[in-house]
Amino acid sequence: MPIMPAAIVQQSKIDAEVRAVEAALRGDIVRIKYEIGEDWSGQWAISFRIVLSDEAAKHRLRQVATNVERRLAERLDFQALGVFPYHNFRSESEQKALREVAWA
Repeated sequence: MPIMPAAIVQQSKIDAEVRAVEAALRGDIVRIKYEIGEDWSGQWAISFRIVLSDEAAKHRLRQVATNVERRLAERLDFQALGVFPYHNFRSESEQKALREVAWA
Protein backbone atom coordinates (compact mmCIF):
# COMPACT_ATOMS: atom_id res chain seq x y z
CA MET A 1 0.00 0.00 0.00
CA PRO A 2 1.54 3.37 -1.02
CA ILE A 3 2.29 5.91 1.67
CA MET A 4 0.10 9.01 1.42
CA PRO A 5 1.83 12.37 1.75
CA ALA A 6 0.96 14.72 4.59
CA ALA A 7 -0.54 17.06 2.00
CA ILE A 8 -3.55 14.74 1.63
CA VAL A 9 -4.63 15.24 5.24
CA GLN A 10 -3.63 18.91 5.38
CA GLN A 11 -5.72 20.17 2.48
CA SER A 12 -7.63 22.68 4.59
CA LYS A 13 -4.31 24.26 5.63
CA ILE A 14 -3.13 24.24 2.02
CA ASP A 15 -6.42 25.85 0.92
CA ALA A 16 -6.03 28.62 3.49
CA GLU A 17 -2.44 29.35 2.51
CA VAL A 18 -3.23 29.35 -1.21
CA ARG A 19 -6.15 31.77 -0.60
CA ALA A 20 -3.80 34.03 1.40
CA VAL A 21 -1.31 34.18 -1.50
CA GLU A 22 -4.16 34.78 -3.92
CA ALA A 23 -5.45 37.67 -1.78
CA ALA A 24 -2.00 39.19 -1.30
CA LEU A 25 -1.41 39.27 -5.05
CA ARG A 26 -4.94 40.23 -6.12
CA GLY A 27 -4.69 42.31 -9.26
CA ASP A 28 -1.90 40.20 -10.69
CA ILE A 29 -3.59 36.88 -9.90
CA VAL A 30 -7.14 36.03 -10.90
CA ARG A 31 -7.13 32.64 -9.15
CA ILE A 32 -5.00 29.72 -8.03
CA LYS A 33 -6.24 26.15 -8.22
CA TYR A 34 -4.29 23.04 -7.32
CA GLU A 35 -4.50 19.30 -7.14
CA ILE A 36 -2.47 16.71 -5.30
CA GLY A 37 -1.57 13.46 -6.99
CA GLU A 38 1.23 11.48 -8.54
CA ASP A 39 3.32 13.11 -11.25
CA TRP A 40 4.63 11.48 -14.43
CA SER A 41 7.31 9.63 -12.44
CA GLY A 42 4.93 8.27 -9.80
CA GLN A 43 6.08 10.72 -7.10
CA TRP A 44 3.60 12.75 -5.08
CA ALA A 45 3.17 16.29 -6.35
CA ILE A 46 1.05 19.40 -5.99
CA SER A 47 0.23 20.99 -9.33
CA PHE A 48 -0.80 24.63 -9.27
CA ARG A 49 -2.84 26.20 -12.06
CA ILE A 50 -2.43 29.95 -11.76
CA VAL A 51 -4.49 32.36 -13.85
CA LEU A 52 -2.84 35.76 -14.16
CA SER A 53 -4.39 39.04 -15.18
CA ASP A 54 -3.70 39.89 -18.80
CA GLU A 55 -1.71 42.94 -17.65
CA ALA A 56 0.56 40.87 -15.42
CA ALA A 57 1.00 38.11 -18.02
CA LYS A 58 1.85 40.57 -20.78
CA HIS A 59 4.11 43.02 -18.95
CA ARG A 60 5.51 41.32 -15.84
CA LEU A 61 5.22 37.57 -16.35
CA ARG A 62 8.64 36.58 -15.00
CA GLN A 63 8.40 38.89 -11.98
CA VAL A 64 4.85 37.83 -11.08
CA ALA A 65 5.51 34.11 -11.66
CA THR A 66 8.62 34.22 -9.49
CA ASN A 67 6.73 36.10 -6.78
CA VAL A 68 3.86 33.58 -6.79
CA GLU A 69 6.23 30.60 -6.58
CA ARG A 70 8.23 32.24 -3.78
CA ARG A 71 5.15 33.13 -1.71
CA LEU A 72 3.67 29.66 -2.05
CA ALA A 73 6.99 28.13 -0.97
CA GLU A 74 7.17 30.49 2.04
CA ARG A 75 3.71 29.45 3.22
CA LEU A 76 3.79 25.76 2.30
CA ASP A 77 6.67 23.49 3.28
CA PHE A 78 6.49 21.20 0.26
CA GLN A 79 9.10 18.82 1.63
CA ALA A 80 7.23 18.40 4.93
CA LEU A 81 3.98 17.97 2.98
CA GLY A 82 5.64 15.20 0.98
CA VAL A 83 4.99 16.72 -2.45
CA PHE A 84 6.98 18.30 -5.27
CA PRO A 85 5.48 21.58 -6.54
CA TYR A 86 4.62 22.25 -10.19
CA HIS A 87 3.50 25.72 -11.25
CA ASN A 88 1.55 26.32 -14.45
CA PHE A 89 0.57 29.81 -15.55
CA ARG A 90 -2.03 31.11 -17.97
CA SER A 91 -3.43 34.55 -18.72
CA GLU A 92 -7.07 35.39 -18.12
CA SER A 93 -7.74 35.88 -21.84
CA GLU A 94 -6.00 32.59 -22.67
CA GLN A 95 -8.29 30.79 -20.22
CA LYS A 96 -11.35 32.54 -21.67
CA ALA A 97 -10.37 31.27 -25.13
CA LEU A 98 -9.53 27.71 -24.01
CA ARG A 99 -12.39 27.35 -21.47
CA GLU A 100 -10.74 24.49 -19.59
CA VAL A 101 -12.87 23.47 -16.62
CA ALA A 102 -9.81 22.54 -14.49
CA TRP A 103 -8.63 26.15 -14.74
CA ALA A 104 -12.04 27.81 -14.17
